[in-house]
Amino acid sequence: MFTTSVVALLAIAGPLMVWPDAGDRFVARSYELLTSQLGVVYIWAGTAVIGFVLWLAIGRYGTVVLGQPGAPPRFSTASWVSMVFCAGVATGILYWGTVEWAHYYTGPPFGVEPRSPEAIEWAATYGMFHWGPTGWAFYCLPTLAIAHAYYVRGQPNLRVSSACHMVLGTQTTGVIGRIIDTLFIVGVLGAAGTSLGFGTPMIAAGVGRLFGVESSFGLQAGVVALCAVLFSASVYVGLERGIKRLSNINVALTKTLLLFVLLAGPTLFILKMSTNSVGLMFYEFLRMNTWTDPLADSRFIEDWTVFYWAWWVAIGPFMGIFVARISEGRTITQVVFGMMGWGSLGCAVYYGVLGNYALHLELNGLLDVTGLVFNQGEPAAITAVIASLPAGNIVLGVFCLCSLVFLATTYDSAAYALAASASTGLAHDEEPERWHRMFWAFALALLPLALMRLGGLDPMRTASLLASVPLLGVFVVMAVSLVRALQADE
Repeated sequence: MFTTSVVALLAIAGPLMVWPDAGDRFVARSYELLTSQLGVVYIWAGTAVIGFVLWLAIGRYGTVVLGQPGAPPRFSTASWVSMVFCAGVATGILYWGTVEWAHYYTGPPFGVEPRSPEAIEWAATYGMFHWGPTGWAFYCLPTLAIAHAYYVRGQPNLRVSSACHMVLGTQTTGVIGRIIDTLFIVGVLGAAGTSLGFGTPMIAAGVGRLFGVESSFGLQAGVVALCAVLFSASVYVGLERGIKRLSNINVALTKTLLLFVLLAGPTLFILKMSTNSVGLMFYEFLRMNTWTDPLADSRFIEDWTVFYWAWWVAIGPFMGIFVARISEGRTITQVVFGMMGWGSLGCAVYYGVLGNYALHLELNGLLDVTGLVFNQGEPAAITAVIASLPAGNIVLGVFCLCSLVFLATTYDSAAYALAASASTGLAHDEEPERWHRMFWAFALALLPLALMRLGGLDPMRTASLLASVPLLGVFVVMAVSLVRALQADE
């Protein structure tokens, strides 16, 4: 599997590095074609996956333990939630949580008039929806399938293909199994590219504002290098002393940041708007989850909801392997409600505090956030929003630090998942070989850096979304395999 992984890495990245412009055009056109033709399939998938995992959680299989019966969970709930959340959201939660509303405010869904009071409500709500229960349900399915196959059914490898063993049979280790695991690698590489694509310019813009320098490739390379040092050290020492501690530190830092923004900003507006958004999302959840915009065809669905669902699907297998590794001893119910509940709540808090603070600046004429977003880009808008707080430079420094640690926690989780997947016969209490973990840590850092130097991360990011198309089929196979395995164990 290690050789296959390296070959897949070179086969995917090589053409994009040698022919970046042609590769960019090809993957962009392919993705646009697929979203326009298959967008409704992603909408169906979002509805189906949330129904499926809830059926597992509240039904007779909810008490099934992912591990030895009676064995306690390997990690405390607090540490488990921290690792799951940090791996699953990366810097995207700080990036989009601050400014995503600006896109919905100026281009709202459901034919609402832009910049109207109704548009304001939807702008504050739709980000919570895209980072809410449906997205986390896409993470839950591979987690349950992989964990059950590994801990309960005794599959020797922590791989996506192993989660399909009740359907694939001997092909689990054959050509079909290798194809499935290769798609997983594409998703992880794309996730790495996307995280850097969002996080690096944002951190560089913040550092540039703090020290009065312009953002450049050199500055962005320095951000990547510092991030690489953090997550390489974390991966080197393993789950207990590395990934767990870094995730706990990250959660503590961001809690402090959010509390400061809440108290130093327009507290009452943030609380009222956040409460209103949560209520609106749950009241309109079925409509939002099934809306396809069949008449106006405004491309809101393709540009946002389908994009997000494709993104969750693309990195779902990576999250499945990582969360399965840390979920030994937990029941299916605990995993489903833990991921969907805590994950959705955490994202809602980020969107509620950061997004509504920025929205307040816009609505009260204190800062033209939408103008900054559309004229100078999201990183410039984000740094301006954070710097507008009391002690703005200090808060901006903390924000950049949180963003850097978020990048590192996602990367160390990805490197660990790749190493675990490429390892053969990994016992439940064993870590992947240290050299193996370090190889993937450096590969995940160097590949996006090379692509950035050649002109951007968009081709790799879009390639990961293209991988989500066949992965939808893999999700179906995992679901069928999991149900068959649960039935066989009764």
